[in-house]
Amino acid sequence: MPTRSGHEGALPLERSLPLVQRGPGLKLSILVPVFNERSRVKELLDRVLHAPLPLGWTREILLIDDGSTDGTSDLLDTLAQGDLVRVHHSPVNCGKGTSVRIGLKLASGEYVLIQDADLEYDPQDYPSLLEPLRTGQADVVYGSRFLGCRQGMSFSHFLGNHLLTWTANILFRGRLTDAYTCYKAMPLLLARSLDLRARDFDIEAEITARVLSRRLRVQEVPIHYRARSGQEGKKIRKMDGLLGWLALLRYRFLS
Repeated sequence: MPTRSGHEGALPLERSLPLVQRGPGLKLSILVPVFNERSRVKELLDRVLHAPLPLGWTREILLIDDGSTDGTSDLLDTLAQGDLVRVHHSPVNCGKGTSVRIGLKLASGEYVLIQDADLEYDPQDYPSLLEPLRTGQADVVYGSRFLGCRQGMSFSHFLGNHLLTWTANILFRGRLTDAYTCYKAMPLLLARSLDLRARDFDIEAEITARVLSRRLRVQEVPIHYRARSGQEGKKIRKMDGLLGWLALLRYRFLS
């Protein structure tokens, strides 16, 4: 599959991330923020459990319940499987960003990947996301919906994503095609060092801003994406796009 570098003039791996680990026997921590996804989370978990990984790698799945009110919380407790599938409950809804930050604290793998619980992103793409990390070709990998197979994305979301990506590239000298993708993979130590603060969907803007600001090597790979509609429960709204755009400006000029 074709790939694309997401940053101009990035530093070599040995200078930018000396603590990266390679080889067999590594663990991938998969962070799954969940809010009111009772009808989908069981199928999503099954897909994540059976997703292919590099030879010799293991996985842990962290289901971070963000104060669900539709019965998801009780269902998640039945899905826990020791150290393989762990569940964390937040007492109230705090936003995706908070769930990601909680997941980073709980994770124990060498690498981390963010996975939405709404079935829009396909875990079968894990090998493509992990290969540039496994071989040392990148510090951070983004799964791009606009390089791969994209279905069902509304025109407003298509336009909004391109505006956010264009803004990120202008402000931080990037070359991304999909700055607001859910699929982001990187070493856990690197993810923790970003010192993330965002609470909601602006976590996507913050990760992109901090990664590009540090001139890390970002590689994009094509992924499969099937969007769901608002009637099907899609949670991100136009206001979230505006807040993400403002967050990019804030991280560039105020951070």
